[in-house]
Amino acid sequence: MYAMERQTLIEQELVDQGRVSVVSLARRFDVTTETVRRDLAQLESAGALRRVHGGAVVAERSSTAETPLATRMRHAGAAKSAIARRCVELLPPDFHGSLYLDAGTTTAAIAAALATRPSGARPIDIVTHSMALAHALAGAPGIGLTVIGGRVRGITAAAVGADTVRAIEQLRPDIAFVGVNGISAGFGLSTPDPDEAAVKTAIVAAARRTVVAADAGKHGRELLVSFAPLRAVDVLVTDVAPAADLAEALADADAEVLVA
Repeated sequence: MYAMERQTLIEQELVDQGRVSVVSLARRFDVTTETVRRDLAQLESAGALRRVHGGAVVAERSSTAETPLATRMRHAGAAKSAIARRCVELLPPDFHGSLYLDAGTTTAAIAAALATRPSGARPIDIVTHSMALAHALAGAPGIGLTVIGGRVRGITAAAVGADTVRAIEQLRPDIAFVGVNGISAGFGLSTPDPDEAAVKTAIVAAARRTVVAADAGKHGRELLVSFAPLRAVDVLVTDVAPAADLAEALADADAEVLVA
């Protein structure tokens, strides 16, 4: 197979999955990992992707670039499902408390997993400001649902604004599952929109325990607004071990890292 053919297939897999792995691509094309890395380097030079530890993710244009929710739902589905299952496993079998679910596609996968818990599971209370998550959780057995209101951003289907922040500040959930657009050693947790950032800051400050759910495509990225430092993270659940600089910063911040 010619390099151009491989690279076209790599780009297609990025569209379908949101990320690619050097090892899996080498196995798929029956080439060396060095050959795959050369392909990724050429695609990165062309602006088609961004290389990360162990592979590559879809390239985004700037620190304010934001992909619509419907588009993001189609990316990295397998990774997000695995992360969601690992997040739910953090809850003890007899857990009977409160959860806050941030807006996002990975937290949507967590909501879907929670909505299909065994019928004998103890009831839990879930709070969210995400209209998409609220729709998925409404009527789910064993779940008490509270929806935080505010001005709804169309691109994320999430409530934002001063009223939303004030409502969250009155809460003290046992665990918050928080999504990010970027997580880096120097900039912490970040997102493109200041209003979304204010809501996320309030969630992290309110929760007794903060679990960040982020696939490898978020590693090393720095978006426009930092909403929390790494020291605010109790657990990071991801699909690929972070690169050395981020792993070291997380360890220094006493954050536990779980790979799904």
